[in-house]
Parts: sequence; structure tokens; C-alpha cells
Amino acid sequence: MKLISVCIVDDNKDLRNALEEIVSMSPEYKCIATIGTASDAINHIPALKPDVVLMDINLGGPESGIDVVKTLKPRMSGTNFMMCTVYEEDEKIFEALSAGASGYILKKTDPTRLLEAIRELYEGGAPMSSQIARKVVAAFQKNQPVNTESGELNVLSNREKEILEFLSKGLMYKEIAAQLFLSPETVRKHVYNIYEKLHVNNRVAAVNKFYGR
Repeated sequence: MKLISVCIVDDNKDLRNALEEIVSMSPEYKCIATIGTASDAINHIPALKPDVVLMDINLGGPESGIDVVKTLKPRMSGTNFMMCTVYEEDEKIFEALSAGASGYILKKTDPTRLLEAIRELYEGGAPMSSQIARKVVAAFQKNQPVNTESGELNVLSNREKEILEFLSKGLMYKEIAAQLFLSPETVRKHVYNIYEKLHVNNRVAAVNKFYGR
């Protein structure tokens, strides 16, 4: 099994070390660098080519982690950026997702769930802490009611619609599997089919379709 290479960007050394320890505790992941400033991240990450970057928002200088993602993502389509932060404000969330981040988790996330989120991100998902997912869903709902009978969603089977609804609530594959008495691998296959049928490549875009936007 290929090791998922991870780079950690955070201006707090203790937090960098804690995250590095979490990533390194599993044989499936490899922390290839920890970086403390925005400028160092912009200068060094392209050469490192990590699979996943855990990115803090406030990096203690004029440039934020969101600025770093905005700069690097267009140059690094093969790298997935996930914000790992204390910020729960709507503005920060949507700014980060618009900049090119594919996931958004809070630093208080349980270590096991953090590792699951890294794998889900690597496999094409868009993991979010449940609090963040609720805010994203609320923002969609404000503008458009759920439209599960739209033409686009009619291409989905009932099971796929069920799974898409769970995705829209921020549940991870393992949690959806437990709810539906399926294996996580079966859920993963269903999600892949959902993305194919809706012509999207991540959870945010799929949820967007779910809410008719």
C-alpha cells in the first residue's frame, strides 16, 4: 500500500509537533515536512509534492494559509489541501474552499478521525468536521430548498440518493457505512458512482447539486 505523504503547515511549533505525531503514528501515512510560515510553505511545498497538506489559517504574518492555498493549488493539481484550524466562521470556510481547499477540519478533531479525513481527502473526498459541514449545508439551504427530485439527481439510485444525503450532513464513509449497515468500501464505491453520474469530483460539488445549485 502506498504511503500517503503529508505536509503540515502551522505557525505553532507545539501544534506542528502534535500533528506530526498523529500522522506518524499510523503506518499508512508519512509526514514529509512541517513548515511554520506562509513564505516557507510557498517556497518548499511544490518541490516536496505531498499528497495532502494540512494547512492552518493564521500563520502569524500578513499571508494566511488561505493565501498559500490560493497560490499553490493552481500549480499543484495533484496535491490536496485541507484546512486544519480553530476558525469556524462562515467567511473563513467559504474563502478557504473557494481558494482551492478540498477539506476543512477543526484542530479539536479526534486523532483517529483526522487520519480518516486525510485518507478520504486523498481518495477524492472532501472531509469536513461536522460543525463545518452543518454551516456549509445551512448556507446552501438558505438559498435553495433540497431538490432530490431534480433531473440531475434522477440519474442516481435510491441508495445513492440516501448516501448523498448523508454526505451533505458531513458524515464520513465509515459513519455512513454504520448507518446503512454497509462496509466502508461499498460506501466508497457508491460515492465514486455518485461523483461519476453527477459529473463532479468532490463532496462540496456533489452537495451543491443536492441542493439544486
